[in-house]
Amino acid sequence: MIKSETSKPVPLDNAAFQEVGSDAMAANLGGLGEPDWLEVARLVLLSRKIDQIEEEQLAPQGKMKLQLSSAGHELAQVLLGLSLNHPWDAAGIYYRSRPFLLASGLSAQEALAASLARTGSPSEGRDVGVVFSMPRRNRATVLPTSGNVGTQYTPAAGWAQALQYRQRVLGEKTIAGAVAVAAGGDGSVAANGFWSAVTIATTLKLPMLFFIEDNGFGISVPSDYQTPHGNIATNLASFGNLELVEASGTEPLQAWQAIASSLDHVRSGKGPCLLKVKVPRLSGHIFSDKQKYKSVAQLDDDAAHDPLVKLKEFLHAANILAMPQLDELEQNIERDVKEALVAAEKAEPPPRADVLKHMFFESDPIQGGLRPEKANLPSVSNIPHSGGAVIDLREAIRCTLEQEMRENERMIVFGEDVGALGGIHGVTRTLQDRLGADRVFDTSLSEEGIIGRSIGMAVCGLLPVPELQFRKYADAAHEQITDVGTLRWRTAGKFAAPMVVRIPVGCGRKNGDPWHSMSGEAIYAHLLGWRIAIPSNAEDAVGLLRTALRGDDPTFFLEHRALLVNPLSERNDPGDDFCLPFGAAATLTQGDRLTVITWGEMVYRCVEAAESFAGLVTVLDLRTIVPWDQERVLESVRQTGKALVVHEDTLTAGFAGEIIATIASESFDTLKAPLERLCTADCPIPYDVGLMAQVVPSVDQIRSKIEYLLAY
Repeated sequence: MIKSETSKPVPLDNAAFQEVGSDAMAANLGGLGEPDWLEVARLVLLSRKIDQIEEEQLAPQGKMKLQLSSAGHELAQVLLGLSLNHPWDAAGIYYRSRPFLLASGLSAQEALAASLARTGSPSEGRDVGVVFSMPRRNRATVLPTSGNVGTQYTPAAGWAQALQYRQRVLGEKTIAGAVAVAAGGDGSVAANGFWSAVTIATTLKLPMLFFIEDNGFGISVPSDYQTPHGNIATNLASFGNLELVEASGTEPLQAWQAIASSLDHVRSGKGPCLLKVKVPRLSGHIFSDKQKYKSVAQLDDDAAHDPLVKLKEFLHAANILAMPQLDELEQNIERDVKEALVAAEKAEPPPRADVLKHMFFESDPIQGGLRPEKANLPSVSNIPHSGGAVIDLREAIRCTLEQEMRENERMIVFGEDVGALGGIHGVTRTLQDRLGADRVFDTSLSEEGIIGRSIGMAVCGLLPVPELQFRKYADAAHEQITDVGTLRWRTAGKFAAPMVVRIPVGCGRKNGDPWHSMSGEAIYAHLLGWRIAIPSNAEDAVGLLRTALRGDDPTFFLEHRALLVNPLSERNDPGDDFCLPFGAAATLTQGDRLTVITWGEMVYRCVEAAESFAGLVTVLDLRTIVPWDQERVLESVRQTGKALVVHEDTLTAGFAGEIIATIASESFDTLKAPLERLCTADCPIPYDVGLMAQVVPSVDQIRSKIEYLLAY
């Protein structure tokens, strides 16, 4: 089916595909050109042979632990992959996209090495064999794939928005005509990420193609459970700025015309397109799935629509390849796959000593962040300038953002209400007026979309600095947050997605509630691959934020609500080149009887409580908790013999437990008292001020705990 923006989808004239032969084929393509059908046949056969050898040999022998066949999906994927030949094309894919990878340049040996978890595979044995990524070879960049359903869509939208930005703001004319593709099965259209990406792409008219492979089932669940009547294209008919196309993914000429016309629409700047291709899933969801949930009639119908059979018939009828030539081609490919398997099995297992590499930046990636394109920034200083104006925490963040944006034209700030309003906390106020709406802009109300698009932007060479309004709201982005933290590791250092995610946290100065007052940093400390900063004052905010913005890792920059506009957090402006290293705690008071470790707004409560015990209590402000300054904490505890950790996050599984465990392990022999922690109760933050005071540590409670430990 093809749809205009104002009409309902109508069926394509299938009669147009009944004639074959070279003359009729050229006419039916309407001047769009044609693929190299020999290469199409080779790649479809190659994909099928790899699946067969895995299903018939490797999986039964236990040599691979997870086999997901692409049988039935090959033709449409190969045609799409061969069509993405612009240097800036990219695709977000999913676990059934191996035919697309083969068309994009992946070799049979690499594919089998991935299945066998051997060196020479895209992830070097770190990720599931069909979860791929691939820097550009001859065709599209393949964005790092996630094992989560539907998470490929918003990173692809982010790449598309980055293409738009690089043309419009950076003036890179050679990017014109490039597209981002998001490929997924019909089951994924029920996912949050799909709808978020559709909203982003249509509201911004991005150069993006949604490529939906409809095989009728999500694992064992029919497509009617994913979308009403099982057809996402029909259901999106009223969406503005979205071209809709439907076609068979098993009829060669029809599939090619649909792909070519859809890409032509997107490349010409007319906005996004959704192409739904109907394909059979010839094998189960995974190797162990025997498809008992399908009727005999359904299985027979799948077999009748095998794209490999239809491709052979088409090539023969169009006088492109005779049947004997097809048989010879198939025999040659079978030989090649067997040789590739021998080579893959001879490859070494991944080096065990390397398993911890690439959790954080170690070397420049091939793709992602500023380094691969040599867009590095000027040097910085860790010495603050003297005599700067007194600024509060909010002003410190705003000024640093503006200064860094002037230094780095690839840096963009965005989120809900950050543009004209200037952020609901006022942190980005005036930034849009000063730097323009292309660089400081509002987004749709989707945290999944905010973080997901940040991944695509970062991989495309921008520096995204998204704001999430409150810590609780970030929960909606948890899948994308988890994915980006492990992206560098999962791709064996080939890809990176540096970003700085700003989130206001904690109780307000006068009130709280369950939705806007969450601290919750321990959850993020548990997520792999993220750095976390929590400044307590303006000077630290400048230094830590600039370090994060000049860094190479995804970073949470947590801004305590009660400190944004507060005389306690005011400091002199340390200057436009001041940086603070992560993992370096600040000593706020010095004593020889007790060490208090804290961060965020609790810093000031601890300092006030310690005033009653001058010379006895050392108060350390960690400033960052990933990494945290173990050396300084342990040095202080070895001197005092006692430790108290105070934080606003909840007690159970709070980060205090990690600190106490480290002290107990590394300095047990020096301890003179039990290790103690004082944290918010395991309870949501109440709206009533009196109730809030009952659950959050107070100065009096901290003072009392200090007195107890000093007397122990």
